[in-house]
Amino acid sequence: MRRNLRRLRRARNEDGYTLTEMLVVIGIICLIAAVLTPGLLGQMGRARAKAAQLQLDTTAADVEQFYSDVKRYPTQEEGLQALIREPANADGWQGPYLRDTRSLLDPWNDPIIYKLGPDGRSFVVISLGADGKAGGSGVNRDLQSPAAEASSAPPAAPAPVAP
Repeated sequence: MRRNLRRLRRARNEDGYTLTEMLVVIGIICLIAAVLTPGLLGQMGRARAKAAQLQLDTTAADVEQFYSDVKRYPTQEEGLQALIREPANADGWQGPYLRDTRSLLDPWNDPIIYKLGPDGRSFVVISLGADGKAGGSGVNRDLQSPAAEASSAPPAAPAPVAP
């Protein structure tokens, strides 16, 4: 009987983990998380910035498609909504060019900004970055559609014709 009692006590003492062992494991997990978290968050920020640039390029292409169909860019008053709902005086509109209004938000859920050039023959599509404010650097920098830069450049002079 005593032998069985000793075996039972020994078995109880050997089952499970001690509090100290659990705290050591939790501490190691916390250290690993502390080292990895900043890198992962930075990577997520860069991924959102790349997604925002792709979204701006797509939106700029949709504005160009609007121009191709209507023979003008959306006015400042119409804005990017003209890509979703047909505006007045938009003969030839073949839209919608975007699925819904969620397409007009950048990855940080801020509205994409549309600016029509003063001559009406150029435009810019802008995201203010992660901070939602003008300026900044890194993931907070403003992003702009490359198509707008190309379309705002003055037209090249025609090449001379050789006799």
